[in-house]
Amino acid sequence: MTAESADVVVCGAGVGGLAAACALGARGLRVLLLEKRPKPVPVAKGEVLQPSSIQILREWGVLPRLEERGAVPLDRLVIREADGRRVMVFDYAALAGQRHLLSHDHGEILGALADSLGDGVRWRRGALVRDLLRDGSGRICGVVVDEDGRGVEVRAPLVVAADGLSSRLRRLAGISAEPVEYPHRLASFELTGGPELPAEVSSYLTDRGLRLLYPLPGGRIRLYVQVGADELRGVRKDDLASWCDGVVAGTPALKPLLGVLRDSFGTRQLLKLWRFTADRMAVPGLAMVGEAAHAVHPMAAQGMNTAIADAHTLAGLLGGQSTVDTALDRYQRARAGWVRHIDRMSHDATRMITDTSWAGRLIGRRMLRRTSRNARLRFVATYNMAGLGIRPFTVLDRMHQLGLPDPRAGRIPAWT
Repeated sequence: MTAESADVVVCGAGVGGLAAACALGARGLRVLLLEKRPKPVPVAKGEVLQPSSIQILREWGVLPRLEERGAVPLDRLVIREADGRRVMVFDYAALAGQRHLLSHDHGEILGALADSLGDGVRWRRGALVRDLLRDGSGRICGVVVDEDGRGVEVRAPLVVAADGLSSRLRRLAGISAEPVEYPHRLASFELTGGPELPAEVSSYLTDRGLRLLYPLPGGRIRLYVQVGADELRGVRKDDLASWCDGVVAGTPALKPLLGVLRDSFGTRQLLKLWRFTADRMAVPGLAMVGEAAHAVHPMAAQGMNTAIADAHTLAGLLGGQSTVDTALDRYQRARAGWVRHIDRMSHDATRMITDTSWAGRLIGRRMLRRTSRNARLRFVATYNMAGLGIRPFTVLDRMHQLGLPDPRAGRIPAWT
């Protein structure tokens, strides 16, 4: 078995891993980025960047590359009735600083991060991380890699686990997590040749759950349709047109897309949806970023954005006079509360939109409408969604959402 060394070894080259390699490399560290797949796998998720992530990508020099690739600015997230009437608007123009979202293909976002890696980052594909190395005290000090039929020991003061939902490193490090699968799935479609869309993410409330829509570069459209776990299993070609007809019949606002939806059925991807937060973000010698540490429903567009924030926070805490483990302890304290906040916010938003029970639809719509009429709550919800800080709703705020009068409803919070 051969041996080599680095300052940091990052395991996994999804958004979290590439973001960590980009941020840590920019601090002058020697980074080895390992990815088990020989080439990227196209996936229809992680396409909407929140304002907080756009600020970070500008700092890293990634944003100009995304803009050159045609990233689409979006002004707002709008919750709509099935016929298109507005229920609630998350208006990013009301925020200070960065005032819009960006949408682009997941692969293009990965490509922009990859092109921004510094000279101090080495990247190897087809490298499977098989085990962790530990020193005499039990501290993690590197990884064992299977590459080209040979074993390699890579020693590093810091290992970054960015190896996804089923993280091997999380398990090897003894960090526990209990992923819970949502009862529904999302069918993703890439539509071409449809009408021009407004600069927004549109989420439609229907009796059968979520329909989510936003523009992509090149005049393309991303459509997500909430489906049952087995709804599309065994659907024959002759049945596809009637399935598309049913989607549009339940969401009349999508009628202009019926033809292109039928034509684009072959682009579909079926996404399983998970929710979990690991019991720790770091242990001595190892930090976790992205879906190795947490997963949320994509409804609120927080998964990829939280991974970028993980990497930014981790890099910001390393260096100076701090030891690696001191920085990891600070990382744990800095990110644990934030991740729990994102988990709760995303889950609450998901329940209001995706619950198809009679009671769930009634309560969800009431809470959305009450929030929309309350300028204070609407601003806080938009601020949280944008990833600019942690301002969770209190129990009293929840009561206001259900109908309790709010004497502060017309006032934007003083902390803004």
